[in-house]
Amino acid sequence: MDDRIIDGETLPIERKSILPGEGFFRPDSVEAEQTEREIEAALADAETVVVADPDADGLACTALIRLAADGAALIPASPHDLARRLAWTAEYVPEDAAVYVCDLCPDDPGDIEPVEDLVAAAEFVRWFDHHQWDPDLAAAVRAADVDLVVGPSEEVCSADVTIEELDAEFEQRYHDLVAVTRDHDLWIREDPRSDDLADYSYWSEPEEYLETITDHGADLPEEVEEYLAERRVEKEALIEKAVERAELREVGPWTVGVTYGRCSQNEVAETLREQGADAAVIVKPAGSASIRGTENFERCHEVAGQVDGGGTPARPGASPTSTTICSITPTTGRHAALSPSRPLSTPSNGWTPKKNQRTRRSDSYSLSSASHFSA
Repeated sequence: MDDRIIDGETLPIERKSILPGEGFFRPDSVEAEQTEREIEAALADAETVVVADPDADGLACTALIRLAADGAALIPASPHDLARRLAWTAEYVPEDAAVYVCDLCPDDPGDIEPVEDLVAAAEFVRWFDHHQWDPDLAAAVRAADVDLVVGPSEEVCSADVTIEELDAEFEQRYHDLVAVTRDHDLWIREDPRSDDLADYSYWSEPEEYLETITDHGADLPEEVEEYLAERRVEKEALIEKAVERAELREVGPWTVGVTYGRCSQNEVAETLREQGADAAVIVKPAGSASIRGTENFERCHEVAGQVDGGGTPARPGASPTSTTICSITPTTGRHAALSPSRPLSTPSNGWTPKKNQRTRRSDSYSLSSASHFSA
C-alpha cells in the first residue's frame, strides 16, 4: 500500500476527515509484538508501575503516583485492550514491584482474567477509577486482593480518587491540576485550561505530557500554547467537516444528531446540541461510535450497554430504539468502547470525595460493534 494514501501529515482535510488514523492500517499482530517488547523494556527494573488510560485523566493519575513513589513506569492501556496490557504487565513486572491501575474499567470477566497473575507477581495492586463498575466485576477484582477504589462518576475524575488515596502530600499546583482535569473529564468546562490539557494530552506523547504537567501543573508554558494554537487550526477544520455532514433525525420525542468522521467528538456534539439535538451519535472512521447526551436525553449509557459499550453513569430519562442506532453504527467486529462498563448500578465502595465538586453537564458514552443489533 502506498503510505502517502494514509499519511496524516500530508492528507488534505477532506480526506483526513473520513479516514482512520495510520494505526488502523497496521496489522494487529505486528503492532502487538512491538508493544509487548516495549512493555518488557519499560518494566525492566521498575519498582512502581502504572497501567493507565493515556488521556488527561489517566496521565494526571500517573504524574501523581510518580511524585508519590519517586518514579514509576507507565504502561498505556485503552479499555478495549485492558486484558492484554494487564497480562503483559504480569509477565514482565519485576518481583515485588508496586502496581497501580488507573482510569480503566473492565467491560466483561475476560478483561480481568490476568488480575490474579498480576497480584501474584506484584508486591501489591491498587486500582483507582471513576467509571461505573459492574458489581460482579468489582467484587471479583477485590476478591483477587486488589485494593479497588471507585469514585462517584458524576462528581470526580480518576485523578481525584488518586490524590485522595495516595499517602503523600502534594503541592497546591497538583491539586489545581486535578481540578482542571476534572473540569475537562466531567465536561464542566468552567476553566479554559481544561481544553488545553485535553488537547495537549491527545496530541503529545504521554511522556512529554507527563514531564510538562509535572513541571508546570495545569498552567502550560508558552511554547505549548503556541503548539496548541497551530494544531487547533486543523482540529477546527475537522470539527467543521463533521458538523457539515451531520443530519438531525427525529427518534420518538427526541432529536438525534448523527454524523461521521475523525473529529473532536465533544465539540461536534456541543455544536449539534446548539442546533437542537437532544443527543448526538458520532460514528468514527475506525468503526466505533460515540454518543453524547444532554439534559434532555440522559440514558445514553443504556444504548451503549446493549452493544457492549458504556461509560460514566447518566441521569434518568429515556432512550432511542436499538434499530435506530443499528442503522447508523457500522458492524466492525471490533470492541472499541472508549469508556467500557455497563453502568447499571453504583457499587458501594465507601469512597466519598472530600471537596465540593460539580457534576458534568453532559454525559458521553461509546459504542462498540453493532453486531449485537438486528435491524
